[in-house]
Amino acid sequence: PIRIAILQMLASQECCYHGDMSEILPVATSTLSQHLNELKDAGLIQGEINLPSVKYCINKENWKVVKKLLGGFIDDVSTSQGCCK
Repeated sequence: PIRIAILQMLASQECCYHGDMSEILPVATSTLSQHLNELKDAGLIQGEINLPSVKYCINKENWKVVKKLLGGFIDDVSTSQGCCK
């Protein structure tokens, strides 16, 4: 469930998310980091860590495929053509 919440949160952003997601999502920072790494390894999100800044974005192309495969399981969240590539 937390990975779905992460994907929905990132998909709803107009631009890349900067900041600490553990302030928004009810999970420990170390646990969140593991979930983010899994989503990144799966190709569903993109991320950059340039301390002290961290940014994450939805991988728009792969997100479209996932939404198509899972149908109504994931809410229809539109991804904007924001600043993430």
